[in-house]
This record gives sequence, structure tokens and C-alpha cells, in this order.
Amino acid sequence: MVRKILVTGSSGFLGRALVENAAYLPGTNIFAASRQVGLQLPTGVKNIPVGNLATDTAWQSALRDMDVVIHTAARVHVMNDTAADPLALFREVNTAGTLNLARQAAAAGVRRFIFISSIKVNGESTARDEVFRPDDVARPSDPYAISKYEAELGLLELAKTCAMEVVIIRPVLVYGPGVKANFLQLMRALRKGIPLPLGAIRNARSLVSLDNLVDFIRVCVDHPAAANQIFLVSDGEDFSTTELAKRLKAFMPLSGWLVPVPQSIIQLGARLLGRKAAAQRVLGSLRVDISKNRDLLGWTPPVSVDEALKKTVDHFLATEQK
Repeated sequence: MVRKILVTGSSGFLGRALVENAAYLPGTNIFAASRQVGLQLPTGVKNIPVGNLATDTAWQSALRDMDVVIHTAARVHVMNDTAADPLALFREVNTAGTLNLARQAAAAGVRRFIFISSIKVNGESTARDEVFRPDDVARPSDPYAISKYEAELGLLELAKTCAMEVVIIRPVLVYGPGVKANFLQLMRALRKGIPLPLGAIRNARSLVSLDNLVDFIRVCVDHPAAANQIFLVSDGEDFSTTELAKRLKAFMPLSGWLVPVPQSIIQLGARLLGRKAAAQRVLGSLRVDISKNRDLLGWTPPVSVDEALKKTVDHFLATEQK
């Protein structure tokens, strides 16, 4: 019997990777839910246009005969949000919109609902020698994280009242071919030869490559022990911002150099420029413990960090030169 999986947010960074790697689940038909009509998709993947992720969106036709929903669609974290009430907007999409989809999925007989949440539900940072774990007390602090956490709570409550199983995945920062935001800016700065004051950062951060995250989701589609569980996911290797920059540099034919500026100087400069939060993302630590993934599901990251970074840099160099 051929399984049917609906992927929401299929035009996004993770959703696109899921549908482009549809072969990761043999014997499965992948359907891509998107707001875009005429979305270009790999052969064999069918596009199902839907409306916005909202409380009144009708999902019945998209959910018909589906076995699993992988829900990646969301209102993403917005830097310097200027909305009058950001929390209300995040709740409307990420909480109420998600729960509307989940209730309709349960009514349609969907077997499992995989929700891509965020490590920000655990908190913004850890001490260098500490880690986040799935069963830690949640400490979401910004509207995005709060909306994701409230969606998690609603999904777990829903799972108690119906046959549909829920799997919650909180990834750390995801990178891979096509990555945007700060990761892309770092690669651009290195390629341009710009001296960067990142030569003496002593933090420790967990990251996860697209390939490893897609593989973990693959396991969660079917593994019986994943039902109604919360997981953190990473590459299983933590390193400093300095080491990250050095490893990226190793895959570039020509790149800038890293100046060993003390962290205290960088922090002072960031405060004076009103960039304290941005500096924290560069200087702070955020580590996760993924031992639950190994112990409960038998999963370890199949792709090494260096392999994933090289793939990311190769794509960046190829696309930037066009």
C-alpha cells in the first residue's frame, strides 16, 4: 500500500528540501501544500494550492486520504518586527492556524502529524557547559517562540482526544544549500575577504544541516516510539563561531581572515551601536542534547558537519557567481 504524505510550507527552506528529496521515503507519494499556484516541483510530487495558514482555512480536500502531515509552514521569526501586536500575528498563524489544520487532519483520519517547532521554545541560549533537553521547562521569550510553544501544547492536548499521533521537532539553526540570513552573510563576508573580528570567540553552538534534519523527519514518519514525543535535533557536534568560520573558509578558494578581537570588545561595540541582540547570536552559546533521538529511535546524524558545510559552500559559490 502506497502511503500519502502532505508537506505544508513546501516553498520554504525546509519544506522545499523535503519535497525535493521525496525519494527519502520509498513507497510514498508526496503532496506539497503551498499558497503558490503552479509551484515547480520534482517529478511525482503533486502541488495542492491552499490558502493562508489561518483559522478559517479549509484543508479537507488537501487532507483526503493522507496518512501523515509534515507541517513546516509558519510565520517565521521576524527581526525588528514593526507590527503593533506581533504576538497576536504569530498566534494567529503559528498557533491557531496550526491547530485548525491539526483538528481537520485528525477528522480526516491522518495517522501522524509532525510539527516543526523551534529550539527557541527551550530558550534563547545556554551556558557554554550546559545543554537544552526535550523535557526541560520551556522558556520561550519572544512572540515567535511563544506561538510555537502554544501550538505544541494544543497539539499534545489534541493527541489525547483522538487517534492521530503527534511528533514535535525543535531544530536548532538549520543550514544547507540556499541558506539565508546570518549564515549567508557570514559566507559572503568571508568570500569578499572582509576582515572579521571572529578569531577569538569561545562559545559553543549546535547546528543542524538540512540533510540531517530531513533524515530525522524520515525516521519520525514511521517509528512507533516517536508518537507523542518532543525531540531536539542537531548534527551532534558543537563548535564555536570561530571554528565555524574557519571550517567555512576551508571550502572557499579565497576568503578573508579572522581577527582575534576579545569578546568583551565586541560586546562593548555592539552595545554602543545598539546591536546587543545581534552580538548575542554570534557570541552566545546554544547547545542541545540529542541522546533521546539515539536511545528512543536509534537515530544518529548520517551526514558529517564537514560534508554538510562543503555542500552548503559549494552551492553558495555556484549561485553567487551567476
